Amino acid sequence: MRNRYLRLILTVVTVLSCAQTAWSQGGTTNGYSPYSVYGVGEMYMDGSAFNMTQGGVGIATRDKRYVNFLNPASVTARDSLSFMADFGMANRNAYFRQGDIRSVNNLFNITDFVISFPIYRSSAMMLGIKPFSSSGYKFTASETNPETIGRIGNSSTTSSGRGGVYELFIGGAVTFWKRLSIGGEYIFYLGNINKEVAIEYENERLRDLTSGYSLQLRGHTGKVGIQYDQPLTPNLTMTVGATYRFRTGMGGYIRDYAYASNSSLTDTLRYDQKKLKDEKLRFADEWGVGLSFRGGDRWTAEVNYIQSDWRKSNFDNVNGFACNGAENFNAGVYRSVRAGFSLTPNRNDIRYYLRRCTYRVGAYYDQSYYQWAGHSVDGFGLTFGVTLPVFRGYNGITLGMDIGKRGKLADNMIRETYFGFNIGFNIFDIWFQKHQYE
Repeated sequence: MRNRYLRLILTVVTVLSCAQTAWSQGGTTNGYSPYSVYGVGEMYMDGSAFNMTQGGVGIATRDKRYVNFLNPASVTARDSLSFMADFGMANRNAYFRQGDIRSVNNLFNITDFVISFPIYRSSAMMLGIKPFSSSGYKFTASETNPETIGRIGNSSTTSSGRGGVYELFIGGAVTFWKRLSIGGEYIFYLGNINKEVAIEYENERLRDLTSGYSLQLRGHTGKVGIQYDQPLTPNLTMTVGATYRFRTGMGGYIRDYAYASNSSLTDTLRYDQKKLKDEKLRFADEWGVGLSFRGGDRWTAEVNYIQSDWRKSNFDNVNGFACNGAENFNAGVYRSVRAGFSLTPNRNDIRYYLRRCTYRVGAYYDQSYYQWAGHSVDGFGLTFGVTLPVFRGYNGITLGMDIGKRGKLADNMIRETYFGFNIGFNIFDIWFQKHQYE
């Protein structure tokens, strides 16, 4: 028993250490998209590899084999005395096209680290960290000015951004009458984003100019969820679920700076720091609903709808979030429709290993939380995956891929085509069990 508690404490400390790392290294590039120039960057698809291989569904998922943190009410779907953890990583390869311009990018990142454990009878808790958004981009333009006043000469301008926002969360739930589960979650946002514009002159007598914004973000909010199981036949169960995340003010600081430099001298031209709460910036609320069907222990099918209104975030009116006056961007309403299906031929097959594996497929449609030049930035994708059982219990490795597109080749927009891989490790063990000997 003592070793189990020590292991739990060590795991919690690991989660908090990950949070500290996310805070201290928030200026690193953890995502890449030209559209992340606006607001707090691009939103991550929420969920572990288990969710993402089924199109991102999970609001109505109740599965005792996995940690499903899309709905806090689902944490009670478990075996008694079981301890579970989930750790995920993802690789993303993207191809960008705008007119005759082409570029490619690939990144590899950690996506989540979550633990879940029982509290008392039909109640349980979870604790973890996951990415909320990422900002990563780089635009370069060269100018030839041989006849300009003062003979400034050639110059190049580079706009770049890096960083992101993470969520540290803790939640719990309780089940009533074996069918109704109600859960709640506390969320703490933390992160750093840097957006910068650098002008470099070919004439060595001129000093290069650099200006930008450094955003230090934090905030806290709550999320509630509910799930209800309704048996339809002995081998068919329907589950309905819903979640709501509350809107909250954004804290932290925004630093506006500019300086001129050459190989031997740097002069600060401007430096100003403001509190974000004085700018009335906000993280938007979000609500979602889901419906799933479960055919015994063999198959599941689910569909989700999610909506988040960012029009009151005030991003449009604050430099740094509006990307140095990028008038083409405006805050909007995020909408997402997701569908997923899973099949396990025979979990108890002792002869053929592949029949014990779980195969998944999904699809999704996303409308981004901003508009570009009055047009919504829509994306859609297909997901595929398989969970490979490992050792005893519910331990497993989930392998998946995500193929999709975003934007369109019209109105001078950027078309983003991506192909990604993700891997998740699901860890299961029986804790807090007191052995008896005769």
